[in-house]
Amino acid sequence: MSFFDSRDPAFDSYVLGNAPVKQLATGFDWVEGPVWFGDAGCLLFSDIPNNRIVRWTPGSGVTTYRQPSNYSNGHTRDREGRLVSCEHGARRVTRTEHDGRITVIADSFEGKRLNSPNDVVVKSDGTIWFTDPHYGIMTNYEGYAAEQELPCNLYRVDPASGRMDAMVTDANCPNGLAFSPDESRLYMADTGRMFSDDPQHIRAFDVGSAGRLAGGDVFHVIEPGCSDGLRVDVDGNLWSSAADGVHCISSNGDLLGKILVPELVSNVCFGGRAKHELYMTATTSIYRVTLNRQGVQHP
Repeated sequence: MSFFDSRDPAFDSYVLGNAPVKQLATGFDWVEGPVWFGDAGCLLFSDIPNNRIVRWTPGSGVTTYRQPSNYSNGHTRDREGRLVSCEHGARRVTRTEHDGRITVIADSFEGKRLNSPNDVVVKSDGTIWFTDPHYGIMTNYEGYAAEQELPCNLYRVDPASGRMDAMVTDANCPNGLAFSPDESRLYMADTGRMFSDDPQHIRAFDVGSAGRLAGGDVFHVIEPGCSDGLRVDVDGNLWSSAADGVHCISSNGDLLGKILVPELVSNVCFGGRAKHELYMTATTSIYRVTLNRQGVQHP
């Protein structure tokens, strides 16, 4: 059985033929938002319908990190190593302090409640960027059904000043996010409005010196399925979730190859001792594959 579908010779050097795609744990309902904690040697991820954040530790397996979790979805770490989370249920973005206290980063914009923050990244200047589609308020499965008060935007928050700006306002439903290694480009998945036939694609924006975005053209279209979660390796290749696994896309937008996974993948992150392992949340399970490539990740 082959775990890889190569479309370009470059991809052959990224994967290891004897490294399997390994299922690490299963039995969840819908897993999302993986984030690696290198200092703790563990992976955190969301089991959204079960309202919990789960911890997976090599050699120890699965334990519950936080329950209830306000139906958390995407996670990342800030430049001080703190967990930053998107919460569907509370319709907010939070930060878990080192002492366990939870700080609210954003829960409203211009006097209206956020929809259901989905995915989040932190730039080297400390600013927090997150997408706010409506998925978590459309039904009671991943949160609480509620009226939508705001468009589905991409936001940036400066935690030092508290200033919050809508950076992309013309997306249907912005989702996964990733900066290029030098942060000159921001990738954003647009998975479309629920119950619609919106186009689904990855867009690329040029990041200006003041943090403003320009461009936003379609960068790549995933087939089959659509892009949900994104991560970037040190060479600038984009690794995106897809219906058949994870797709590796060059910085030019060309498909280099696929990692084949037997479940629909929702999100990915790099981890392990050398940031050379790709962790994949896929419907009811989490998977891992060792690569000959390192991810851009902090701390």
